[in-house]
Amino acid sequence: MTTTGTTTSTGTRTTGAPVTGGTARDDRLEALADAALRFRAWTPTLTAWGRRLARVLDGGGRLLACGNGGSAAEAQHLTAELVGRFEDERRPLAAIPLHGDTSAITAIGNDYGPVNMFARQVQAHGRPGDVLICLSTSGRSPNVIAAARVARRLGLTTWAITGPDPSPLAEACHDAVTVEAGCTATVQEIHLAAVHLLCGVVDETLKAAS
Repeated sequence: MTTTGTTTSTGTRTTGAPVTGGTARDDRLEALADAALRFRAWTPTLTAWGRRLARVLDGGGRLLACGNGGSAAEAQHLTAELVGRFEDERRPLAAIPLHGDTSAITAIGNDYGPVNMFARQVQAHGRPGDVLICLSTSGRSPNVIAAARVARRLGLTTWAITGPDPSPLAEACHDAVTVEAGCTATVQEIHLAAVHLLCGVVDETLKAAS
């Protein structure tokens, strides 16, 4: 997006109102805005998740999170906000990004195959009542789906943050929020918004309970 403006005699440029030019950048922002507006329908689900997650974490449970590539970054962003802080000061909360232990994931991948790199960690770290959040833009990542299935078998609550329906990951989890967008980058951008919405509800719930 460009802006109109004039240059003064001193060489200082004054910025005017934005002007749309129909560029690829404009199209990307419009796609993001459209996806965000449609994603608002999932706010009640994320609110329910955040309240449930707050109770689990406040009661001594933990959150596990997994994803590949950009989704791994989102998973680690989520856990960092909980172990550190989001917006309000509070005690640290137990949250583990399953891709974060490089020695473990490379050993598991080498000995048991890449499809088990998250599932085996769920077996090691997950306890009944804990929560596993699975992130995938495609909803078809075999190692994330395998983690969800193992987690359900072990008594964890499983939630998916994924791309357009239908997807095997959404079906493998207890519940899912989906992003209806044709571009992977847009899906990832909305996933970040979902992470922040979730963290905000966790903070609000814990603050109200204190």
